[in-house]
Amino acid sequence: MSAAPQLSSQDLLVQLRGRFEKLCQDVTDAVNAAQPGHVINQSEQKVKDLLADFRQATFEAAVQLRTDAAAAAFPPSGASPDGGASAKQGAR
Repeated sequence: MSAAPQLSSQDLLVQLRGRFEKLCQDVTDAVNAAQPGHVINQSEQKVKDLLADFRQATFEAAVQLRTDAAAAAFPPSGASPDGGASAKQGAR
């Protein structure tokens, strides 16, 4: 049995780079918006929420890339080995 097609970490990085840059900016904004002496109380939950959203987006992107890699590993259905169109399955 051959191994299942794998996703590329480089493809994942390319797909998430913009979102990661936005995450960093949003975390920075949340921490900087907190008043001195209240940084944890005023920014921690916002940062947790931002990271949770990014975690979900990362997992979804990784699963989609793996699905795409698996789909690309198989020829489209209906193609015959000689490259011609497949026979019809039945008249309607």
